[in-house]
Amino acid sequence: MAIIVNIDIMLARRKMSSGELAAKVGITPANLSILKTGKARAIRFTTLEALCRALDCQPGDILEYRSDSH
Repeated sequence: MAIIVNIDIMLARRKMSSGELAAKVGITPANLSILKTGKARAIRFTTLEALCRALDCQPGDILEYRSDSH
């Protein structure tokens, strides 16, 4: 099982920097980096909601499931 985090794609589409997104969401740039690289083990719904609000998107735009069998 693999959950892919597409924050970089959404940042590019919105022409927004990581630092700007971190400030809007209220998390540290280091924690945003952990999310972006897929190294996070969990994400709070409040953080996901804040990301969606800041990026004007849906959770499915940020998170993607890919089966290991591909």
